[in-house]
Amino acid sequence: MKSPRQIEFNAWALTLHWNDGPAQRIASHMLRMGCPCAECRRLRLDGKAPVVPPDIAILEIRPAGYGMQLVFSDKHERGIFPWVYVAQLPHDILSTSP
Repeated sequence: MKSPRQIEFNAWALTLHWNDGPAQRIASHMLRMGCPCAECRRLRLDGKAPVVPPDIAILEIRPAGYGMQLVFSDKHERGIFPWVYVAQLPHDILSTSP
């Protein structure tokens, strides 16, 4: 299973350092919009989008084995983000140096 060797975060972004490629930085807004929980998936399947404040922040990261659970400032914390899913989200590519 692919998992990051290091995770860094602040309120506005999450940075994942992968063993087999460059680090990736994903904005908190992108993560919240892409939440994989059943409620958010249903909205997207219905052609809608979760209502996410522009100043959404990541408050906490909880390990979940094959991924992570994120706690956001809008109190949303239902989604477990599998590593494979997170690696495919739109992101900034950072330097490949460890």
